[in-house]
Amino acid sequence: MSVTIRDVRKEDGKAMVAANIASRALHTPWVEPFQDIAGFRTWFDGIAGGRRRSFIIEEGALLAGVINLNEIVRGPFLSAYLGYYAWVGGGRGVMTAGLRLVIAEAFGPMGLHRLEANIQPSNTPSIALARRLGFRLEGFSPRYLKIAGDWRDHERWALLADDDARSPAQAETGAGLKEG
Repeated sequence: MSVTIRDVRKEDGKAMVAANIASRALHTPWVEPFQDIAGFRTWFDGIAGGRRRSFIIEEGALLAGVINLNEIVRGPFLSAYLGYYAWVGGGRGVMTAGLRLVIAEAFGPMGLHRLEANIQPSNTPSIALARRLGFRLEGFSPRYLKIAGDWRDHERWALLADDDARSPAQAETGAGLKEG
């Protein structure tokens, strides 16, 4: 399995829309990614301000998922909120490998100190992924995020650059990062 990450590009719009539509059953009820080019453009415009960085996970030539570092804060905080979802067709372990590469990028070249993933308690695959990569459960946030018209509870998972639990991500040097 050859997994790489790269920054999302404007020309990825049509492929990302198609992947989101094909993956609706996989995403429901946890996320509602854009389903058309107008939605992609609005989403993509959010990257321009520098407070979000979005990565495509590729498994060979296949687009396998997306990982977002949202609300990147510099200064003494050096943190970001992590969001991710897979697309149908990717192999087992692709999200784990892709997220390891993003963690290495975030804590390496980007110089971040903290990543936080807020996950709905019923989303056991996402919780398992966070655990597998050394994230620790920090708390519970009732009615944290509005999804599909409903305020949803979330668990707060975090990983720090200097956590001993980060060793799986440290093993990745970022060699899988493609220039975008």
